[in-house]
Amino acid sequence: MNAPNPAPILDVWCELQCPDCRSALDDVRALRERYGDRIELRLRHFPLEKHKHSFAGAQAAEEAFAQGKGWTYVEAVLGRVEEFDRTGEPFLVEVAGELGLDAEEFDTALVDGRHILIVDADQAEGKVIGVTGTPTYEIGGEILHGGQSQEGLRARIEEIADRLLAEQQ
Repeated sequence: MNAPNPAPILDVWCELQCPDCRSALDDVRALRERYGDRIELRLRHFPLEKHKHSFAGAQAAEEAFAQGKGWTYVEAVLGRVEEFDRTGEPFLVEVAGELGLDAEEFDTALVDGRHILIVDADQAEGKVIGVTGTPTYEIGGEILHGGQSQEGLRARIEEIADRLLAEQQ
């Protein structure tokens, strides 16, 4: 008996200090709602040098995923990106507490750097495949840059996802 085909993967290259990534949240939510577990939606980290807290934000997002509330946390931080800009790491820990996550563990994770390798690996892979800014999407081998405009991107992602799902039938 053959194993079922794995779900198509949509990588969302993002950073938590990026206002454009906040704008992309509506598309990400709509895609999650439309496809559920038929496609695998993965957050990939691409901290930008121009945002001094973005590397810490990526590590905090990984800790949130480790604690089982990754996307909830990402949405909460992106929803208050200006506050994150102003306050930096303490804000990341504060949001964790607000969401009922183990805030002390967040603080420890930011100090001990347990998620740095994941963030570094994502950033390196992003550079290799041509990610230059955030948000950027990758699905079915196609790269879609959303930093300039989100216009038409969700429709294009849906078109590719629908094709990949049809090929699995």
